[in-house]
Formats: sequence, structure tokens, C-alpha cells
Amino acid sequence: MTETYSKSRQRAETAFANLQTEFFAKNHAAEELESLVQARDAKTLRLRDARLAKEQTARMSATSAHLAKRSKSN
Repeated sequence: MTETYSKSRQRAETAFANLQTEFFAKNHAAEELESLVQARDAKTLRLRDARLAKEQTARMSATSAHLAKRSKSN
């Protein structure tokens, strides 16, 4: 069931295949960029949470030290 197409049809099929390839390549690139953005956002969130926890620990430690110093002076 092999069909022979006219030259104009063959050119049109080739042009369509090229367009389709470009479209899928762009789509793949966009998906790849989106996954990179999501990974970066997840890392940023994780680092921010770690920084906030560290700052809270430091604040609690400083408060405890201040209260201990205060109670010794009274």
C-alpha cells in the first residue's frame, strides 16, 4: 500500500515534518526549563526554612542567656 505523492505534496509533508520537529523541540526545552525553575524554587524554600530555624535557635539562645544573666544580677 505504498502511495506515490506529487512533488508539491512531498515538499509540503517535509515542511510540515520540519515544523513539527521544531515545535516538539521547543516544547521539550520549555519543559526542561520549567523543571529547573521548580528545582530552584524547592531549594530556595528549603534553604529559607533552614535559615529561619537557625535564626530562631539563635534568638532563643540569646534570650536564655540574657535571662540567665539577669537572674544572676538580681
